[in-house]
Amino acid sequence: MSLFNVYPLFDITPVRAKDVYVFDEKGIKYLDLYGGHAVISIGHSHPEYVTSINEQISKLGFYSNSIKNPLQVELAEKLVKLSNCKDYQLFLCNSGAEANENALKLASFHINKKKIIAFKNSFHGRTSAAVAATDNPKIVAPLNAQHEVEFIKLGDLVSVEKALKQNDVCAVIVEVIQGIGGLDERTTEFYQGLSKLCKKYNSLLIVDEVQSGFGRTGDFFAFQKHNIEPDIISMAKGMGNGFPIGGILIHPTIKASFGLLGTTFGGNHLACAASLAVLKVIENENLLQNAKDISTYFIEKSQSLSKAKAIKGRGLMLGLEFDFNISELRKKLIFEHHIFTGSAKNPNLLRILPPLTLQKHHVDLFFEALQKEL
Repeated sequence: MSLFNVYPLFDITPVRAKDVYVFDEKGIKYLDLYGGHAVISIGHSHPEYVTSINEQISKLGFYSNSIKNPLQVELAEKLVKLSNCKDYQLFLCNSGAEANENALKLASFHINKKKIIAFKNSFHGRTSAAVAATDNPKIVAPLNAQHEVEFIKLGDLVSVEKALKQNDVCAVIVEVIQGIGGLDERTTEFYQGLSKLCKKYNSLLIVDEVQSGFGRTGDFFAFQKHNIEPDIISMAKGMGNGFPIGGILIHPTIKASFGLLGTTFGGNHLACAASLAVLKVIENENLLQNAKDISTYFIEKSQSLSKAKAIKGRGLMLGLEFDFNISELRKKLIFEHHIFTGSAKNPNLLRILPPLTLQKHHVDLFFEALQKEL
């Protein structure tokens, strides 16, 4: 039996990793400035993380959501405290796509409408409604396309209000900073206007923090810079530092009922142990501040790149935009300089999504390699 060939692969086989470094089967050491799609938040194999998972699996790895799991309660309390999302309720699942799927389903239940407003260049996942709200027709099957979704240019409040006036929209879903779409972000005026319009026309505002959450931007969530209060916040990736976990934070005005949402593996004991370790390390090692400090240093260093057209993003969710396709540059960084970076829908954008433990000397290594290639 062979694998279903859907992933273009680099010829590298990682076998172990530590903090911001990955080691392959040949013993080659790679600087990880991509974090496996922004997943590695507290560094590879952090001792607190390893201990937490080991201790939990030695006691209980899994049981169903039909029994009490105190770790879920502990995670909810710790998450609400650190994120400052007071009184929000937590529903746990397994991935970012599943988080967005549940967010959209819950919005439709709550508002009793079915249409979705999403934004051009968005990416929300590959499952049913999540992929329908993703602006990439290549990955939307006819089955998914049955969902009613209107795509609007990010920043266009006039078009948003025009769509909301039709009174058939259950939710507006937005990435405050677009990930795969190219790290675009709009003004505080836009995000606050979006929030006001949702309230005015009785639709829910879903903020997709799957990639930007858990401190990646220097704030716990990216939306917090704009002083808004979403109805639902979706999260995953950095939430588990590599262990599969996702979730949604739900505003207290949305009421639960038995059977409304459900999952077999979501919120299992190991997932909760992993995420609790992530929160503990973020707090104890002050990683939100580190993300801001290293971001400032990175942006300062980028000023010396004459071929860089723009730098985009915030915190350690960054992109360097050039006036050429970066695919060959990325390959040279990987195979000649042993540095992992990321790509985007924008072919000229090099994405930087490292562990939040990144230090200045790691940034120096990257820019030395970049200067040689440019």
